[in-house]
Amino acid sequence: MSASTSTAASPPPQATSSTNSGWLPAKSATHFLAGGLGGMCGAIVTSPFDVVKTRLQSDLFKQKHTAVNVVGDSGVLVARRSVGLLWHFVETAHIIRDIARDESARALFKGLGPTLVGVVPARSINFFTYGNGKQVIANNFNNGVENSYVHLCAAAVAGIATGTVTNPIWVVKTRLQLAQHHRPPIPSPAALSGVVPIQRASFFGGSLSMIKEIWKEAGIRGFYKGLSASYLGVTEGTIQWVLYERLKKLSANTEGKGGVAEWLGMLGSAGTAKCVASLITYPHEVLRTRLRQPVVNGKVKYTGLWRTLQIVIAEEGAHSLYGGLTAHLMRVVPNAAVMYSIYEGVLRWNQ
Repeated sequence: MSASTSTAASPPPQATSSTNSGWLPAKSATHFLAGGLGGMCGAIVTSPFDVVKTRLQSDLFKQKHTAVNVVGDSGVLVARRSVGLLWHFVETAHIIRDIARDESARALFKGLGPTLVGVVPARSINFFTYGNGKQVIANNFNNGVENSYVHLCAAAVAGIATGTVTNPIWVVKTRLQLAQHHRPPIPSPAALSGVVPIQRASFFGGSLSMIKEIWKEAGIRGFYKGLSASYLGVTEGTIQWVLYERLKKLSANTEGKGGVAEWLGMLGSAGTAKCVASLITYPHEVLRTRLRQPVVNGKVKYTGLWRTLQIVIAEEGAHSLYGGLTAHLMRVVPNAAVMYSIYEGVLRWNQ
């Protein structure tokens, strides 16, 4: 009787241990689904800021987008220099307005096709690898206890895996965002009925054309431009995850209470972690964009990570390594808040 009771009691602890390890199919699928869903929602909401950021990082649009043109009394265009942090936010709004006016509102969503194709597997892989990896590392190397070192290792592995798998998608997205197409002249009323000026700008049709162009230029290697900078950017994801976990602990007193306080704590943790990580590691974003630029007049200007860094500093100064930072922060901070809140929400809903 005693033996029977002991045998009957043994399965529950084993089931609990397996669940905590994070490798049950349901748990793994939850991390995968939650990360992809959160990334998709964040990407759609903040796409215009992504376009502005990419253009400001590139020297192809530097002259066009680094000052706001103002028409003086004499009718001459006067360039007003951007001064102060607050003005950078105003300038970003001006650039969004100019892109919509000169290239159509659809231009604000250039690259959204490959972004959506890429962000779902990218975020799914990242959250899946990190969410399960931190438990595997803790169980095998730290007696089942999670700490900052465990979070750091899991985040680094997740970043490398994500960057390697998805780099070709981001190359296509960057090239699409750097492709400028002016709005065609307004035709006469008699010709309007047969004109569809932006029909060819379909998201996925444009992506296929860009894939062919990149393949023609550089073959398979063209899709891995900027990979070294992406690996350098693993530090951003690592800092972000470690900081997020620490901030979550600080706001732990709001967990389980529900309502506004709990969600504000989660949103604040995600947004703050992303902001700090971006400020520390942002130059890698500029270098990565330069490495992915299209060939100009048959010449490749940026050929390696270190060489690109030298060229940018020599020609434009160190401040150019922070080009587009404001637009980047306006995109990634709310993006992170949306993405992590959806991720945490799905995980809690599935508990």
